[in-house]
Amino acid sequence: MRRRDFLSGAVIGGAGLAACGGGATGPAVHATPRVRWRLASSFPRSLDTIFGAAEVLAARVKALTDGRFEIHTYPSGELVPGLEVLDAVQQGTVQLGQTGSYYYIGKNPAFAFDSCVPFGLTARQQTAWLDEAGGRKLIDELFADFNIRTFAAGNTGVQMGGWFKPEVHSLGDLKGLKMRIPGMGGKVMESLGVVTQTLAGGEIFPALERGAIDATDWVGPYDDEKLGFYKVAKNYYYPGWWEPGPSLSFYVNQTAWASLPATYQEALQSACAEASIAMQARYDAKNPGAMRRLLADGVNMAPFPDDLLRGAREASLQLLADNAASNPAFGKVYDHWKAFRDDAFAWFSTAELAYHAFAFKNP
Repeated sequence: MRRRDFLSGAVIGGAGLAACGGGATGPAVHATPRVRWRLASSFPRSLDTIFGAAEVLAARVKALTDGRFEIHTYPSGELVPGLEVLDAVQQGTVQLGQTGSYYYIGKNPAFAFDSCVPFGLTARQQTAWLDEAGGRKLIDELFADFNIRTFAAGNTGVQMGGWFKPEVHSLGDLKGLKMRIPGMGGKVMESLGVVTQTLAGGEIFPALERGAIDATDWVGPYDDEKLGFYKVAKNYYYPGWWEPGPSLSFYVNQTAWASLPATYQEALQSACAEASIAMQARYDAKNPGAMRRLLADGVNMAPFPDDLLRGAREASLQLLADNAASNPAFGKVYDHWKAFRDDAFAWFSTAELAYHAFAFKNP
C-alpha cells in the first residue's frame, strides 16, 4: 500500500481520541469521541455472506454509537492481500481484520482451533467451545503474542468437500491431485498424496480454470455458485470433513482496542455477535436454493467414498496427536478442545443425531 495511505490510517486509529479534546463542550465531547477505524477482510466484496458480515459489523457499531464510531470495510486486496490480514492488524496498518485463523497455522499451528480442525466440531459445538467452555481464553492467549484479540465473525456450518475436475472413486484417486485447501485439512490432504495450495477466495477460479489446480474447497452452494466453480469443474463432493463447523474471526489490534472508551468496546463486541449470527443465518437460508440451481446445471453431486473418509479420519487424528506431542502450546489447546469434543459428541449423538437421521431423510 502507499505510504500516504498507511500514515493516514495510523493517524486515524492512534489519534482519533486525542483529536476530540478541548473546545467549549470539553467533557461532553470526551464522553463521545469520534473514532474512525479501517477493517481489512480476507474475502471479496462479491461474497455477501462472508464479507457481508463485516458490513453488518460496521453498520451496527455506527448505529450503536450515534455515528461517532465508524468502521470502513475493505475487501481482500484493496488495502492488503487476503492472506496478510493478520500481519496488517498486528502491525497496526488497520485496526480490524476479518479472516480465518487457519490461514495462519504457519505462524502457530494452534491457530487452527480458532477456525476448525478436520473431523472436529460442528458450528454449534464450535461456538459453545469458544464462547462458553473456555476456548476463547485459550485462543486469545495465543494471539496475545501478536498484539491481537479475537471475536467471533460467523460460521458457515458443515462445508461441502469441494469441486473436482476428475471423479474421485477411492482414496487412491487423491494421489497427485493439485488442490486449493488451507489449514489442517491441507496438511491431512498432503499426507494422502495431494499437492496443496492456499489461495484467497478471489484467486481460486482463475487457478482452477487454467489448470494450476485440479480441485478446490470453498464453502457451500451459495458462495460456490457465485464464484462460478461449476463452470470449470462439474464434480461436487461432500462432506467437507476438514471444515465441519469453521468459525471466522474478527481480529482487533490490542493497542487500538485499549484506546476505545468502554461504551465503544461494548458496542464493538455486540456488533461482532450480531454479525456472527447473521452469517450463519444467511448461509442456512441461501444454500438450499443454490443447491437446486447447481443440480439443474448438471453438477454431479456425490458423497466422498467411505475408504477416503476412513483414511482421512485416521490421518487427521494422527496429525492432531503428533502436533500435541511436539508442541506444548498446541497440546494445551488440544487437550481442552478434545475433552469438550468427546462430551459434545456423546450428547449430539443421542437426540440430535436420531432426529437428523430420521427427519432429514423423511421430510
